[in-house]
Amino acid sequence: MSLPAITIENSLADAAERLAEVSDSPRLDAETLLAWVLDAPRSHLFTHPEAELNDRAARAFSAALARRHQGEPVAYITGSKEFWSLLLKVTRDTLVPRPETETLVEQALLLIPRDRPCRILDLGTGSGAIALALASERPNCEIVATDASRDALEIAKENAKQHELDNIRFVEGTWTEPVADECFDFVVANPPYVRDDDPALDELRYEPRSALAAGPDGLDAIRRIAEDAGRILAANGTLFLEHGADQRNAVADVLRQTGWTGIECINDLAGHPRVTKAAR
Repeated sequence: MSLPAITIENSLADAAERLAEVSDSPRLDAETLLAWVLDAPRSHLFTHPEAELNDRAARAFSAALARRHQGEPVAYITGSKEFWSLLLKVTRDTLVPRPETETLVEQALLLIPRDRPCRILDLGTGSGAIALALASERPNCEIVATDASRDALEIAKENAKQHELDNIRFVEGTWTEPVADECFDFVVANPPYVRDDDPALDELRYEPRSALAAGPDGLDAIRRIAEDAGRILAANGTLFLEHGADQRNAVADVLRQTGWTGIECINDLAGHPRVTKAAR
C-alpha cells in the first residue's frame, strides 16, 4: 500500500494546524514559507493545490515550520519582508517591519510636499523600511537615515541599492548625534517603546532587544528624541513618532514638557493610537 502523496494542499492544511499553536496567522505563515521553499509566488499554491512536493521541498518546508514553531519570525526564516510594496532584506540585526508602521509613512507623506525638495531624517532606520518608503514616494527629497548598529545600516544600504534609491544617506550613530549640526524639514522615527519588563519581549526574543525595549516605562528613546529633535528641525518642521497603543497620553506629555506644540495622535488601521506628530 502506497503512502498518500504530499501535495501543496494537504501540506498547507497540516502546517496551518500546527502553527495555530504559536501564530495569529497560521495559514498565511504556512503559505509564505511554502512559497519561499518552492521559490514561487503564493498564487502558485492556489492554482496548483494538487501538485506534489518532492523530497527536497518537503524536508525544507518541515525545517522552516520547525523554526516558526519555535517562535522565529517568518521574515527571519525567509530573509525578507514586504513593506510599502517594497521587498526588504531583513536579518536578526534588524527589527521586522510591521504593517502598523505604514501609518507613520502615510501621515508623513500627507505633509511632505511633492513639488519641492526637502530634507527628512529617519532615526533608528533598522532595515531602512521608513526611509526607503519615503524615498520611493518623494524622489526629489533627501533622506538621511541614522542607526547605532553598523550591521543594521549595512542591511539598509543593501535594500536601498536593491530598489535603486539613491536619495538616501546612511549615517552611523545614536539618534540625532551624527547629524547634530544639520537641519531637517521632517523627522520620523519608530523607536523602541516596549517596557523592559513587558512579557511580550519573550515572544519577540529573536529580534534585537535594543530595537524594542526602552526603559521601565518604554519611553526612554522617545524622551531622548523629543529633547534633541527640536534642535535640528527647521521652522515649521514636523516630528512623527510611532509608539505603543497605550502610550498616547504619556507621549503627548513628554512632547509638551520638551516644548512641542500642535500635538496630534493618529490611529493605525486597527484603530489603535499609533503615531503622534508635533511641531516646533
